[in-house]
Amino acid sequence: MKHMTDQELKGFKKSLQDLQLKLNDGLDRVKGGNLNQSTKDSSGDLSGYSLHMADQATDNYDREFALNLAGNGQEILYKIDEALKRIDDKSFGICLECSKPINKSRLKVVPFAEYCVPCQSTDEKNFKPKR
Repeated sequence: MKHMTDQELKGFKKSLQDLQLKLNDGLDRVKGGNLNQSTKDSSGDLSGYSLHMADQATDNYDREFALNLAGNGQEILYKIDEALKRIDDKSFGICLECSKPINKSRLKVVPFAEYCVPCQSTDEKNFKPKR
């Protein structure tokens, strides 16, 4: 039995490609804005004096925040690439854990979803953060 029509797959492919473009654009702005500048350049300080400790802490926080955004964006881009591959091999929308169809309403919200809701919930309950 076929889970999705070719038309539905085309719609999901377009959604994934649009999301991919938006993420790439956002990552380019994050990388260009804060990550490719020195601390002095990003603060706009033109003097020869060192930054105040509070200013430096704020700049460090902003850089770390930008790095986290870039890292999360890269992870989502990877998941989008994998979803596009699954569309091409006609396995898109099938849970990687239990091989049951993923609800289409879930895929409309998270088009790169890899797991159905029950398997995702189990995975999140069993998640143990690294120390």
